[in-house]
Amino acid sequence: MRRALLILCACLLLAGFAWPDAAEALGKRLVAPGGVSPILPTARIERSIAQLPHRQGWVETSAGVRLFWRAFDPGAYRLDYAYRPDGSQRGRMQFDLDARTPVAYAGAPRGTVVLLHGWMMDGGSLLPWSLQLAQAGYRTISLDLRNHGRSGAAPSGYGLREAHDVADAVAALRTRGEVVGPLHLLGVSYGAATAIFSARELGTQVDNVIAIESFDNAGGAIRDMVPHMLAKPPETVTQHIAHRLLRMQMDAAALERAIATASDALQLPLDRIDVGAALAQVPSCVLLLHGRDDQHVPVAHGRALAAAAPHVHYLEVAGEDHISLPMRLDLLAPTVIDWLDNADSSRKFCPQPLALHVAGAAATATPGGT
Repeated sequence: MRRALLILCACLLLAGFAWPDAAEALGKRLVAPGGVSPILPTARIERSIAQLPHRQGWVETSAGVRLFWRAFDPGAYRLDYAYRPDGSQRGRMQFDLDARTPVAYAGAPRGTVVLLHGWMMDGGSLLPWSLQLAQAGYRTISLDLRNHGRSGAAPSGYGLREAHDVADAVAALRTRGEVVGPLHLLGVSYGAATAIFSARELGTQVDNVIAIESFDNAGGAIRDMVPHMLAKPPETVTQHIAHRLLRMQMDAAALERAIATASDALQLPLDRIDVGAALAQVPSCVLLLHGRDDQHVPVAHGRALAAAAPHVHYLEVAGEDHISLPMRLDLLAPTVIDWLDNADSSRKFCPQPLALHVAGAAATATPGGT
């Protein structure tokens, strides 16, 4: 019995929740992530990066946060990338990636793409995108957002505070000569919301935004995300025990307490973090992408964003979820690169996104700014 109780306590601690108040523990986790997600193959990504020429360092924001950045120059990296969906269904981001020292790109970069990762990820999680876009002629700069990766700790803002960090980083890196040409932002999930807030902050400095699976409202996203995560079947006996206890504790009332705890700690009401309102104020061209099978941040969030800002283009992809869609470079990269290549720096019009060439993909596009 004593052994069983010890295992039970260990399971709860490993799951990131303290006994007996799961709501309070979840509230603390919503304030700042507790490390990197276990689905990310961090060691393998870092080994790949170490073999390729790049620059990296830190910038300090006006809020005193040290942000880590990493840049890849344009070149022919001979990228060989393949997403393995079976691996993702087992709870990890599985993909094959091989790249080599690039053949130098002739001429100046076509512009700079700043890449912004998701919650409990880091800039390395977007390495396939960094290399794919660099191979298309763009300088790519990935940022580790506050509380993530190698960057410093500071109160989370669910995109609001992070946008100030991004603006400061762009200014500092432009001074250093790292940000050159037209500026584009590409974000995934938490990073997609950050990209939208950042585009509002930076105004006409940003030419294009690509937001993949952004949430519309932070509080609403948490209410959707937590039940989905608790509904996922556990893979081990210890996870099964922890899951069962957490599901017993984490009812709707407990979830509301967790959101209130995080809002108080952050001094930022999560239900008032309105990405749609920010999107409506973004002067840049914006391409929204959302997987129709996303249960983590359901497709209703993407549709709400598209409705909030009629000038944006919205593509909804059947058969893809929150993990798979950002990994589908075979599906998304041609559309994203074509969108960037056809950007109008005068912003008199926004390009029509290239159709997604895959069976079952559905696209709904608003007219775009004219």
